[in-house]
Amino acid sequence: MSASGACVLRGVSLCSPVGELVLSGCDRGVHSIDIKVGTENKESVLSDGQSEMSPELQRCVDWIQCYFINPESVGSLPLPALHHPLLQSDSFTAHVLWTLFKEVGLGKTVSYKQLAEMSGNPKAVRAVGGAMRRNPIPLIVPCHRVLCSSGQSGRYMGGKGDDIKVWLLTHEKKALEST
Repeated sequence: MSASGACVLRGVSLCSPVGELVLSGCDRGVHSIDIKVGTENKESVLSDGQSEMSPELQRCVDWIQCYFINPESVGSLPLPALHHPLLQSDSFTAHVLWTLFKEVGLGKTVSYKQLAEMSGNPKAVRAVGGAMRRNPIPLIVPCHRVLCSSGQSGRYMGGKGDDIKVWLLTHEKKALEST
């Protein structure tokens, strides 16, 4: 943190099976994970910025690398602190994201309607969709696990990441089937 109390953000890039991931965070926790659409990487390897990483950012890197290698074991890892301002707020969006994070585990899915009900507002289906669009920390807050009531995957990352969503769900399902 700076003298003014504002977060000093640092970033790191990772290669992953779904493309480049750009992580940012401060000493207090992770602020964002940005999936760069259209980057084709096949390994989960730290690419830069390791010497300047905060312990929380390093914890996030470790968690993500484990997720892509052995997803069913991420539950045994310490989760990085999440410090994005949206997640610190008392908004409906924050409540939905925290509900998703806590209630929908690896390999599970939930519909937008079910998530609205779980969040205490069954009529807020569209607002849940908005919350998914604003999720600053995909993968850790697993918005890829939210599906349409029809069972269709829905639009991920504004439709640009639909194949990523399918890949993530398949990856989790295969991992659970092999245990």
